[in-house]
Amino acid sequence: MQTVHDRNVTNKFGPRANAYVESAVHSQGEDLERLGKITEGVAPDHALDLGCGGGHVAYAMAPHAKKVTASDLSDEMLAAVAATAKSKGLGNIETIQTSAEKLPFADATFDMLGCRYSAHHWQDVDAGFREARRVLMPGATAVFIDCYAPAKPLLDTHLQSIELLRDTSHVRDYSISEWTDKLGRAGFGVNALRTWRLRMDFPVWIARMATPQLLADAIRALQNSAPAEIREHFAIEPDGSFMLDMVMLETMAA
Repeated sequence: MQTVHDRNVTNKFGPRANAYVESAVHSQGEDLERLGKITEGVAPDHALDLGCGGGHVAYAMAPHAKKVTASDLSDEMLAAVAATAKSKGLGNIETIQTSAEKLPFADATFDMLGCRYSAHHWQDVDAGFREARRVLMPGATAVFIDCYAPAKPLLDTHLQSIELLRDTSHVRDYSISEWTDKLGRAGFGVNALRTWRLRMDFPVWIARMATPQLLADAIRALQNSAPAEIREHFAIEPDGSFMLDMVMLETMAA
């Protein structure tokens, strides 16, 4: 049974499934290329794309895995992933509807996991990480990719504010220290950590989530009234486009 938050996430993302399949931000990137190479080295029997969204992790892993399961809350998102996998000739991808915090898989089902741009939507991220560890075999590789919050409270508050205004299902962008602490407590050891910056084109960013104009205007008001430190860190442009901090954590299940 879905929680109120799960329904909010589903209602937000389901109608925009094709937008996330086609999104350049989500479908491209050196992180996906790196993930493909990691998967090639692991050659998993059964990999999990946790919180698959548009399915781009599954598409990157599928050529190097015997089987990939793509999980998500949204039936509409999963239908788009299944159709895209078929069009790409990736017959080893299956889909299943589930929340990250309560996975319907037996212990040690998977020997690899990928999770990209999903954890900041989970209502209970610690439970999600524990579930991820539970369904992985000991020693399995797990790769987590997401935006992260700057350590400074001023910058953190700005980021969480614009994220929530854009998408009311947003929970939190975690700092790198929060990521490593939470993964460690869930039973993951971080082997490698990479960071980079990704430009968000404001009109596209807003359109992809169909943010109401009132809330889009509120984001612009926050940006325009922000102190210099915020404007400089996020490299806010005249049209509202800005830079996000990204992290890729390559981990192993203990």
